[in-house]
Amino acid sequence: MGTSVLSLRIDHDLLERLRHHAAKSGMSVQDYVVRTLIRNDFDQRFQAAVEETERFYGSPDSGDEDPDQVRPSAGIR
Repeated sequence: MGTSVLSLRIDHDLLERLRHHAAKSGMSVQDYVVRTLIRNDFDQRFQAAVEETERFYGSPDSGDEDPDQVRPSAGIR
């Protein structure tokens, strides 16, 4: 997997907040932002997988699921 460059223009106050959060985590601002983007991407992909699983097994709101079936997302939300 290759890498690419992303250049951003951001507000000074936002950059200072990012620097503060990154320093608390012992990270550079670049590493902190990349970690945050990766986590956000994972969360979105995970939610899409949960929704697809619920469509496959039946949504708890639709009334068409087996009452003995444990939902894969049980306890996640």
